[in-house]
Amino acid sequence: MTTATAPQGPVPVALTPIFVRLKLSLLANGLKGSSKRKAVYFTTLAFALVVGFFVTLGMAMLHGHARAGTVVVLLAAILALGWAFMPLFFPTGDETLDPSRLVMLPLRPRPLVRALLASSLVGIGPLFTLCLAVGSVIAVARGAAGAVAAVLAVPLLLVGCVALARAVATANVRLLTSRKGRDLALLSGLLIAVGAQLANFASQRLFEAGGLARLEPVEEVVRWLPPATAVGMVDSASEGAYARAAGQLLLTLGALALLVWFWERSLTKLMVTPDGSTIAAAAPAKDRGEHGLWSLLPGGRTGATMQRTLRYAVRDPKTKASWVTALAIGMIVPVFNALQGTGSVYLACFGAGMLGVQMYNQFGQDTSAFWMVAQTISTPRDAYVELRARAGALALVTVPYTVLVTVVTAALLGDWRAFPAGLGLSLALLGSMLCTGALSSARFAYSIPTDGAFKNVAPGQGGLAWMSIFGGMLASAAICAPVIALTVWFNVADYQSTSWLLVPLGVGWGTLATWAGLRLAAPAVSGKLPEILLAVSKG
Repeated sequence: MTTATAPQGPVPVALTPIFVRLKLSLLANGLKGSSKRKAVYFTTLAFALVVGFFVTLGMAMLHGHARAGTVVVLLAAILALGWAFMPLFFPTGDETLDPSRLVMLPLRPRPLVRALLASSLVGIGPLFTLCLAVGSVIAVARGAAGAVAAVLAVPLLLVGCVALARAVATANVRLLTSRKGRDLALLSGLLIAVGAQLANFASQRLFEAGGLARLEPVEEVVRWLPPATAVGMVDSASEGAYARAAGQLLLTLGALALLVWFWERSLTKLMVTPDGSTIAAAAPAKDRGEHGLWSLLPGGRTGATMQRTLRYAVRDPKTKASWVTALAIGMIVPVFNALQGTGSVYLACFGAGMLGVQMYNQFGQDTSAFWMVAQTISTPRDAYVELRARAGALALVTVPYTVLVTVVTAALLGDWRAFPAGLGLSLALLGSMLCTGALSSARFAYSIPTDGAFKNVAPGQGGLAWMSIFGGMLASAAICAPVIALTVWFNVADYQSTSWLLVPLGVGWGTLATWAGLRLAAPAVSGKLPEILLAVSKG
């Protein structure tokens, strides 16, 4: 006689080991079949290990220093900020940051959070963070209590940073996988450049104003902000402030628990909420006719071309990144030098130069859409109107911007006597670059690939790009040489009372140079349309 056995439910499976093995498999499979990827990965790994070793060694040498606590607590806060925001700037760096790939699997959020957290600890970033965490606690740990606190602080800081990155990435995963997210990735280089300038300026001011002692008030606040509280706990325990260390430990644990809860909630919402691609548009499309500011543009082909150029600057990711980078760096360099007391009004020419470069390779910026523009160009007159409209669209932004940069720089320096010469020279340089940009676009067009955030030149066309940009910049300096010589003469002869004449002179010279460049470039464009089409379509 056989006895029937009751049907058993599904056998629970531990997700964490599976996800860790999956992460290792993704890393291994990503290196297969590509020696270039292997070289890049292992070079990055070696670089991270070497830098991490020396940074850890350097922080360990701070052991016993009076300001060691200030340094490592602030470093922990900067490290946490990096973990929080870098996934937003480089969303394609780790495909496992996108949990929406798992929405079709029967997984519960809480076990999934544990598994994702464990798998996130595998990689170069966590390894480098571990080195910094070890070095930080070595710098401040003293005595038995400090050693015990250090053992707790290292994993708490590491897990806190990783959980913060995961929570932020999950909450913004719709953004990271959208067009706006790709735009954000393209602008990451700009933000890093701006941050580098800010860090450089802050470090100079810091050492001029009395060193690390100036940071103590900031450190006293930051040591109570998780996950920097983990390092602050070690410093407090080493000083014998056990109550303060206990409070910082509780804050660290509480913040980590709150962060994991927020991550789990965001993950649950992501798993059950449809994205915009599954919801039909409810609102009718807006009228995109000639309304608002667009109505101020000229009519006909000129207005349509200007509007197209300006829309590219707003909508196309690479064009937008180029514009925003030029606008920001063009303002940062003269302004920061002025704030440091080492600047000059003539540095406003840097901003004019950064924007003048936008005129180069005009047809390559159109990518594959240029063939539609080419259908409308049959005579030099058509080419002239096309180039004139593109230069006019640039001038709508670049001329007011150049004036603004010059005014701000002169105001910060208090050097209004040099303002007319600086403004006139900047406008003359801008016109000269519009001239050479038109000629370069006609004779040295090259393709800008649509794929890859940082691919701005198609393979095999690097020489064209260098000749177009740097050759054009040298030619612009030559065209602008008379205005430069006159500006120098005005300064040497001390004709300050008549230096205002350089403003209309700069405007006139820049306008004349732009007109001449457009006139010379128009026949080349109409006569070389097949070559230009071939060049810009290679990407």
